[in-house]
Amino acid sequence: MRPRHKRLSQLMIYATTACQSKCKHCNIWQKRPVKHLALEDIQRIVQSQCVTSRTTIGLEGGEFVLHPQAYEIMAWLQANHPNYTLLSNCLAPHLVIEAVRKYHPRHLYVSLDGGRETYKYMRGRDGYDYVIEVIETLRNEVPLSLMFCLSPWNSFNDMAFVIEIAKKYKIDVRIGIYGTMAFFDTTSELLSATDFIGHIPQNIHDTQENYDFVALYDQWRNGNLKLRCQSIMSSLVIHSNGDVPLCQNLDVMLGNIHQNSLDEIFNSATSCQTQCRYSKHCNGCWINFHRKYDIILMRNLERLFPKWVIEKFYGPYQWTENPKQTYYRYLKAIQ
Repeated sequence: MRPRHKRLSQLMIYATTACQSKCKHCNIWQKRPVKHLALEDIQRIVQSQCVTSRTTIGLEGGEFVLHPQAYEIMAWLQANHPNYTLLSNCLAPHLVIEAVRKYHPRHLYVSLDGGRETYKYMRGRDGYDYVIEVIETLRNEVPLSLMFCLSPWNSFNDMAFVIEIAKKYKIDVRIGIYGTMAFFDTTSELLSATDFIGHIPQNIHDTQENYDFVALYDQWRNGNLKLRCQSIMSSLVIHSNGDVPLCQNLDVMLGNIHQNSLDEIFNSATSCQTQCRYSKHCNGCWINFHRKYDIILMRNLERLFPKWVIEKFYGPYQWTENPKQTYYRYLKAIQ
């Protein structure tokens, strides 16, 4: 309602490009020179008006614990913005364990894309045991989620395996799907399967907020699903060189924090025009950071209003090739 006064619900800070992994689905480890956001940069970002106490700040990289000021940043956030989370590949398990125990992030997200052999193939390092070490050490000390990315280098069998690991340790699992991100220098290769829905493992139904995201990817991939991207109005990422892109997928920059304040970048008239234009017309990715927001928004609206009423104020949208199909009818038909 007030586009020049928006507040952020999520802010992901890619604070460093330093990384000791060699992932096939992310090339950030090849970026040279390595770049870091300084503690002073992060302090200035967090003190912006568009960041409130309810804004969840994520610390990521690269591998955040390799940042030369990682502990200083976490100590400052613990004192000044405790609503922050940590993402890690856990290849330096003792650094992660020490950071969590000293500085108490609200949540720890750990990457795991399959079993030992899949992990080594997809991430270029034999890091499976390190991930399990962190899980076993910290699962009762901090809310912990496994982050699984379905990609051309692993399979639905790997997804089922990771879900079972989450069930074994009684922790959460979040499933994403490989896509393009300019910051990570990834390609535009899409997943392929002749029977995508039929390959989804049954145990995904034992998790929360995952099945619909994975199942609807098939409709999006085939050009049938069309949703506006509302998440860019309240979710933002900042790169290690200070760039602030419109979203994780597009190489469209709103500004740079070394040249303007975050408030000027996020809520300027020019940025608002860009956000509005892409929100209405972009349907170009299936990245969970953005599209899970849109799924939840629309399915909740459909609980309250008929689809034709929603389209009066939201605009046309569709879940499948049938523009009249609702979220619940489609999900019920395929389960």
